[in-house]
Amino acid sequence: MGTASSLVSPAGGAGEVIEDTYGGGGGEACEIPVEVKPKARLLRSSLRRVGAARPGGLLGASFKSTASVQELECAAEYERLKKEYEIFRVSKNNEVASMVKKEAKLDRENKRLRAELQALQKTYQKILREKESALEAKYQAMERAATFEHDRDKVKRQFKIFRETKENEIQDLLRAKRELEAKLQRLQAQGIQVFDPEESDSDDNCTDVTASGVQSEYWNGGALGSEPSMGSMMQLQQSFRGPEFAHSSIDVEGPFANINRDDWDAAVASLLQVTPLFSHSLWSNTVRCFIISTEETQPEVDIFIRNYSPKLQRICETMGYFFQVVHFPAENESHFKDVRKWEIEKSSLVILLLHLTLPSCLLEDYEEAFLRNPEEKPRVIYHRMEDDKESSVLVQQLIEQICYVNKAKMIDHMGSVEEGAYEIYNCVEKIIKQDILGCEMTELEGKDLGNKEESNTPEEEVFGDVLWDAHDEQEQMEAFQQASNSTCELGFEKYFERLNDLVAAPAPIPPLLVSGGPGSGKSLLLSKWIQLQQKHSPNTLILYHFVGRPMSTSSESSLIIKRLTLKLMQHSWLVSPLTLDPAKLLEEFPRWLEKLSARHQGSIIIIIDSIDQIQQAEKHMKWLIDPLPVNVRMIVSVNVETCPQAWRLWPTLHLDPLNSKDVKSLISAECNSANVKLTKEQEKKLERHCRSATTCNALYVTLLGKTIACAGSTGNIDETLQQCFQCQDTVSLYRLVLQSVQESLRNDKEKDLLKEVLCVIGVSHNGMSESELMELYPELSSAMLASLVHSLHKMCLLTYGCGLLKFQHLQAWEMVKLECMESENAISTYRQKLVDYFTMQLSRDRVTWRSADELPWLFQQQGDKQKLHKCLLNLFVSQNLYKRGHFAELLSYWQLVGKDKSSMAAEYFDSLKEYEKSCEGEESMICLADLYETLGRFLKDLGLLSQAVAPLQRSLEIRETALDPDHPRVAQSLHQLAGVYVQWKKFGNAEQLYKQALEISENAYGAEHPRVARELDALATLYQKQNKYEQAEQLRKKSFKIRQKAARRKGSLCGFALLRQRALQLEELTLGKDTPDNARTLNELGVLYYLQNNLETAELFLKRSLEMRERVLGPNHPDCAQSLNNLAALYNEKKHYDKAEELYERALDIRRRALAPDHPSLAYTVKHLAVLYKKMGKLDKAVPLYELAVEIRQKSFGPKHPSVATALVNLAVLYCQMKKQVEALPLYERALKIYEDSFGHMHPRVGETLKNLAVLSYEGGDFEKAAELYKRAMEIKEAETLLIGGKATSRHSSSGDTFSLKSALSPNVFLEHGQR
Repeated sequence: MGTASSLVSPAGGAGEVIEDTYGGGGGEACEIPVEVKPKARLLRSSLRRVGAARPGGLLGASFKSTASVQELECAAEYERLKKEYEIFRVSKNNEVASMVKKEAKLDRENKRLRAELQALQKTYQKILREKESALEAKYQAMERAATFEHDRDKVKRQFKIFRETKENEIQDLLRAKRELEAKLQRLQAQGIQVFDPEESDSDDNCTDVTASGVQSEYWNGGALGSEPSMGSMMQLQQSFRGPEFAHSSIDVEGPFANINRDDWDAAVASLLQVTPLFSHSLWSNTVRCFIISTEETQPEVDIFIRNYSPKLQRICETMGYFFQVVHFPAENESHFKDVRKWEIEKSSLVILLLHLTLPSCLLEDYEEAFLRNPEEKPRVIYHRMEDDKESSVLVQQLIEQICYVNKAKMIDHMGSVEEGAYEIYNCVEKIIKQDILGCEMTELEGKDLGNKEESNTPEEEVFGDVLWDAHDEQEQMEAFQQASNSTCELGFEKYFERLNDLVAAPAPIPPLLVSGGPGSGKSLLLSKWIQLQQKHSPNTLILYHFVGRPMSTSSESSLIIKRLTLKLMQHSWLVSPLTLDPAKLLEEFPRWLEKLSARHQGSIIIIIDSIDQIQQAEKHMKWLIDPLPVNVRMIVSVNVETCPQAWRLWPTLHLDPLNSKDVKSLISAECNSANVKLTKEQEKKLERHCRSATTCNALYVTLLGKTIACAGSTGNIDETLQQCFQCQDTVSLYRLVLQSVQESLRNDKEKDLLKEVLCVIGVSHNGMSESELMELYPELSSAMLASLVHSLHKMCLLTYGCGLLKFQHLQAWEMVKLECMESENAISTYRQKLVDYFTMQLSRDRVTWRSADELPWLFQQQGDKQKLHKCLLNLFVSQNLYKRGHFAELLSYWQLVGKDKSSMAAEYFDSLKEYEKSCEGEESMICLADLYETLGRFLKDLGLLSQAVAPLQRSLEIRETALDPDHPRVAQSLHQLAGVYVQWKKFGNAEQLYKQALEISENAYGAEHPRVARELDALATLYQKQNKYEQAEQLRKKSFKIRQKAARRKGSLCGFALLRQRALQLEELTLGKDTPDNARTLNELGVLYYLQNNLETAELFLKRSLEMRERVLGPNHPDCAQSLNNLAALYNEKKHYDKAEELYERALDIRRRALAPDHPSLAYTVKHLAVLYKKMGKLDKAVPLYELAVEIRQKSFGPKHPSVATALVNLAVLYCQMKKQVEALPLYERALKIYEDSFGHMHPRVGETLKNLAVLSYEGGDFEKAAELYKRAMEIKEAETLLIGGKATSRHSSSGDTFSLKSALSPNVFLEHGQR
């Protein structure tokens, strides 16, 4: 088509419509817009047209004609413009019409798109709902699967418990039958007529008269053919400890009566439970230095406190302890008499500074510290001398007296006071490191290790890869001691009987609920009952946990479960890596409990006090509702008001308020302790007052008695009673106590400081140490703080826990909140003060366990996620929390920040990269390697195995570069990296790394070091996972021998400390006359020193015991046989076999004449003399003794008892050594039959006997039978390995001598061996 102008004719009418012959619209007419030319252009074109029409142009035209032409042109122009205007108007109208059509079309398109959008939105919503439904169905399916798994495990456990219960009933029935038959035979042999209920028609003869005319009891529980009750079976089961312990010295005469390492485990555990371990030089995790000085030596004291006390504090901080210097200025010596005495009793170290004179006011402190020091704590005397001056006579006499009586460290100094203070510092530092903290190294250790830190991690040797927090354990031990402290007994006998009934009740039973109001005495009851159980039932394993204040560390469920699981591991043969994932830990704890219950000979009792204070107790303690193993009992205490509803259906022991008699005795005991006597009228008033439930509350009455006793010293008892009678509950009485303490202070400054101290302790996570309080408040002197703490401790407001001051009872904490922190603003202010303090510590690179505990928790309480995030990215804070096992706490902080596992790992890795840029020097690089290793272990515990490899490899690279490729820390990195590969199922990589770590450890420590055993155990576990059972067993045996030797060489640290403590206590009892009791004490001392490997001292005491017994009792008394037996065991240990043989024979001769043929003590001597003969090669002499051992056990237990089978196996082994296989074969076969009948066909004892029979058949040429027997033995061994997860050492030897093996890894365990 051309342009629009070409279609318009000059003569055409305006607005003419031209048909478009090229349009495709079916001949549709359309108006074509015409282009409008500019006016000048139109004029020139018109003139050209006129000129063209007239050949002459314009040259001959007239003016008129010219005017007419112009008119014509104007008219033509007008017409044309008019037509163009019309064309323009039409075109615009066409445009408007077109736009309207487009608008309509777009509107229709818009409506269509909107409809499509709505349809798509509906489809999206439908798909979203379907997705949510699918996810919900998936989660429901997963929950159903988890529930099914849980129900299946529960059913398995129930079935196992049911099966074990029935098996135990059968065994107990058979055992009871054999015991009664044996008793019957003994009575008949003695000519005593025994009443037979089946031969009598009368019920009158319920007792029989013996030859001496004394009535003897018989078992009237029904005929043997009837099925016994579960309760009777529990009693029988508790008295039986299995064939390994038949005729054990513990069962014969109790712990520490006979020399025998076989019973180390039970003996030390018994002593540990009766006397919990505390270092005499440490008071609640604090090294306390008490300074006694005169005005002359005050300059040395000032310099020591100012310059050297901070250094000692840093030393103690690195070891996880607090350091506190207590010094009362000379002008205040006349005051605080009771406080000074209390501080001296608590002190770890006392320093006396003298010059020329000693004031009389210091004599009492001197006598208390140096002359009355029964625990022999370290003492130091600093004496500054001058050439031209001589000390007073009193000072000289005092120094001579101390040197004669006490082993005090003397520092004689001649020089300046600065030099004197430095000498004191050197001496104190040495005492703290060596005597108090025990962290010194021998020269050999220092030479071998080359790094001091290597010797400061004994817990790693004990627990392997398990992360252990010693502070949590010490806090629990202190909580137990504090809970058991009472002025007098509160008549708990009726409750003790109910608790005893629970232990003896048939299983399975739900936990027992001990309920009562706040302060009703639940903790006291449980702690007293625990002490009774430990005293009377040493075979009972008791695990306890005392929950403290809500929101404290002791109330965190994951830490409670971890601690209880570790306690189970200590008392079992299994030491393996322990998960830190709270959910997995909750699943593993019942399995560990089941494993230990299957191995432990005796009951297991778990006690959790104040379980309702645990955060989300019902959720995290749901394992309580599952059935427990047969020999496990559970006791929990709750506040009756806050007990979860689901637990109220459990059997409940409710503590009633105290009766009037108990109230009176408790108040009288408190008053008597303060030498206060109440009048009859005052006693009547108290009796009338203490009648309601709240005023008869145990804590209320105790607090009331202390308040009256305190008032008695001032003489205003009546006034105090009137004030007490206004207090109707414990909180209000605590308010009165606080007011009385405030009134006793001298000025407003001390009162303000008291309030500050209480508030700061109240808002903290776990409490505050004294050194922290003095740093927070510089105006608070040590003397003033000691006085405040003494007053608050005496009135049950504050107590110590792991070196921290905390509230003794929950009501005291509530009172302080009501009195001193009325508003949230006040609480926030005190929290901010603590935040500033611990933040300042971090800025000074003082990252201690305290700052790691408190600072993140304070940020959490403030809700400041940004600061919490920054604090968590402080690598040393997170490392401290993780290494102490506070894994769940660390995870909860990250969850609050809003980070998942992957982002948390990435941020830690980025922080480490940034920190690495600033590391220079070997020390900082070693520290960096530790941080990388911690991150790798943390990620491994999170399950992020692929991300854990990189930091562990980086740690390995740094240590190889900074230290040496053969350094022990390189072995540590290899070990941790291998652990990741094991979980990742990359066994080839793991094996190579473990072997490298093993080689490095052997080169660094020697082939018999516990760390070598650790690598062997790891390799054995790896081989076990690969079904390489023979290789795994070889490594385990090698590891076991290493641990056994190490344990015998070093002993259990905890056990040795207890033995040493018990020995010191007993030595004081042996200074009297010759009596049987003193002789028995000397014998126990000999056993204790023997167990400490102090054989020379042990021999001395055992000889003294024997001599005293022979003088007092005669040479043929059975007690003399005991001393002879112990001396023989001692000489046997020293390899003086001839002396041992002579003494054993004398003991055997006495016991044969004095005791019954089946007496356990006789069997005990027979066994050890037989073993000695065998060791000396005198097999002919050993045979009759082994035969006698079989006879004794048959008489004691019956012919089908497992201990008889053990004796038969021992005799068979002896025959094999004598090449008498024909005589050995029937003994093995008979033993096998007894084991199968007693334990079943798949018991390990059956497997060991089958293996011995296979060897015997092989040597006899019956190869087919040997192969069959060996195959059965291996099947039993593999089944046992699968049952215990491949992590336990075999408890039985393959040589035929039956051993009782327990791990040396437990603090309460010692390894032993010996024929049974």
